[in-house]
Amino acid sequence: MKRQLILSAMLVATAGAMACTNFIVGKKASVDGSVICSYSADSYGMFQGLKHQPAAKHPKGTMRQVYDWDTNKYGGEILEAEETYNVIGNINEWQVTIGETTFGGREEMVDTTGIIDYGSLIYITLQRAKTARQAIDIMTSLVEQYGYCSEGETFTICDPNEAWIMEMMGCASDRKVEKGRTVWVALRIPDDMICGHANQSRITKFNMKDKENVRYSKNVVSYARKMGWFKGKDEDFSYNAAYAAPDFSGRRICDARVWSFFNRYADGMDRYIPWAEGHDANAEVMPLWVKPNKKLSVQDVETAMRDHFEDTPFALDSDMGGGIWEMPYRPTPLYYKVDGKEYFNERPVSTQQAGFVFVSQMRSWLPRQIGGCFWFANDDGNMVPFTPVYCCATKAPRPYDTPGADELNFSMDNAFWVQNWVSNMVYPRYSMLFPSLKEVRDSLDNSYFRAQKEVEDKALTLDEAARTKYLTAYTAEKAEQMLARWQKLATYLIVKYNDMTVKPEENGQFTRTKYGLGATVKRPGYSEKYAREIVKQTGKKFEK
Repeated sequence: MKRQLILSAMLVATAGAMACTNFIVGKKASVDGSVICSYSADSYGMFQGLKHQPAAKHPKGTMRQVYDWDTNKYGGEILEAEETYNVIGNINEWQVTIGETTFGGREEMVDTTGIIDYGSLIYITLQRAKTARQAIDIMTSLVEQYGYCSEGETFTICDPNEAWIMEMMGCASDRKVEKGRTVWVALRIPDDMICGHANQSRITKFNMKDKENVRYSKNVVSYARKMGWFKGKDEDFSYNAAYAAPDFSGRRICDARVWSFFNRYADGMDRYIPWAEGHDANAEVMPLWVKPNKKLSVQDVETAMRDHFEDTPFALDSDMGGGIWEMPYRPTPLYYKVDGKEYFNERPVSTQQAGFVFVSQMRSWLPRQIGGCFWFANDDGNMVPFTPVYCCATKAPRPYDTPGADELNFSMDNAFWVQNWVSNMVYPRYSMLFPSLKEVRDSLDNSYFRAQKEVEDKALTLDEAARTKYLTAYTAEKAEQMLARWQKLATYLIVKYNDMTVKPEENGQFTRTKYGLGATVKRPGYSEKYAREIVKQTGKKFEK
């Protein structure tokens, strides 16, 4: 019997628990009719990349070994599908896209006997599903057959026509309590709405009679009853109230990120500030989805993935945590203690530990090789451009899948490491260096969007084989160009801002004196805000 080994290293990345963000846009809520979804895989130091799984045929009876996506621990074997589809990153050749965020929930529900973890479930399903509905069927049948060994998970499941949100938890290892190995519910997001989730279970009550737009496990209510977690009528059942009730952290650290997305593009979100703040137990619950006040583009969703709560009560520029140069990032862990009291850092969408970020664009009116454009960034989305990756690509670009590069081996040929090199220069001197990075980032982003129509129009004139070859080459070309530009940016930043000074420029060139030396540097010193804080803390100690 042939056995197929799929190591977790062949998957896109390892995403850290309690650390991811997904946004979703229905096709009638987007500018051009695309279904759009996004995912920031925030992994706390682990190496990330973009991996390709080619389409394949497998002899009947082929077994597939499953390794945990987070730990690489061997879980067991499952029966391989006889046909699997092309997958690049988190999108397959049918434009099906799947993302996730971990919400945890009741620890006692984890099935330690299960074979399939959440990450393996995503990539196995992408290799087998042609539609979002089929993906839901595959995911739920796989975990029922082989067991689900992860904590509570929220999945984004989209195709060119529909967007779904699904939440899933295991039923522990004791089959005597209730038949069924998982409790799950999936809701179709209305086409004219936007949705989001960020490490907090968001599904509350759902219409069990709406068979077209609502799907759920047969035991989703009865399991909670038998465990003593729910006693009301079926129609009053709330998924997260039973299995993952929002606490302070679930609201302030997690739901606040969703609130920031809604607040950016929907009216009336001030009423849910008390919910996002997390203190008021009686605050009005934020809805699962809202109607945007305008139709969103891919660019709009990219902007949302770069959010730091700007111009909101949660903005990170109102205290000294950002340092001299007002960095809108905070160190991890999120919680810290002073004199026995516990405090927390705000947790925005854009975060330094992001391993990769994507915005997936799925379009039903185009041939599927063209319709699925997977905009990929191999670091914190705020600090890098999103390059186009077409769903038909038969090879991952070398900068995103670099031989020899991993979490312990730096490579100048690898996008993750070069982009992290630049980001980590910028973070501590953010207000000084970030404008230079942003200029290059936006220039590249805009060039990709300007070229998109021309590239896709050309692809439309080609037969399927030539189209796939062309778009695979274009995907690689843009990644290589981005990497080259980022290498140049890295050396520019070192020269421009060396030793906390600023070298002057003219017409894009560093200026020199008439004797050929570098011109006198500028020394910006403290901002007025920071200088005042120093005086406030030190009094007359440094007074001249």
